Amino acid sequence: MSPTRRFPLRYGVFRPLLWVLGAGPRASGVTIDGDRLEARMGWMFRADVPLSSVTRAARHTGMVGGIGVHGGRGRWLVNGGVKGIVRVFIDPPARGRVLGVPVRLRELQVGVESPEELLAALPNGGVDHEGQQD
Repeated sequence: MSPTRRFPLRYGVFRPLLWVLGAGPRASGVTIDGDRLEARMGWMFRADVPLSSVTRAARHTGMVGGIGVHGGRGRWLVNGGVKGIVRVFIDPPARGRVLGVPVRLRELQVGVESPEELLAALPNGGVDHEGQQD
């Protein structure tokens, strides 16, 4: 069994506000433990993803549309800053909760301090099933 790995979320200028809202660094992050990935942002967001459902993972190279928890229709962004975003593609969809409401995740975009380390820890990190780099 592999050791538990924790990847802190990356925070920018809104760190104090997110801390006051209960979504600061102590209550947030990505954890890989055994065959599961857990992503949290305080009480606002929680997802539990089997690693066997991660079909692909890659760095996000475009603009980021907000700080905090945003999304819908299976695609969620969880971040404290605009850099270090990793896109995790999930099939079959996994379960999550946003503000306590159950959601399904097909894609999780998460902003972490060390995106390369998270990618290396994920199956198919940065490479899709056809072997193409993102």
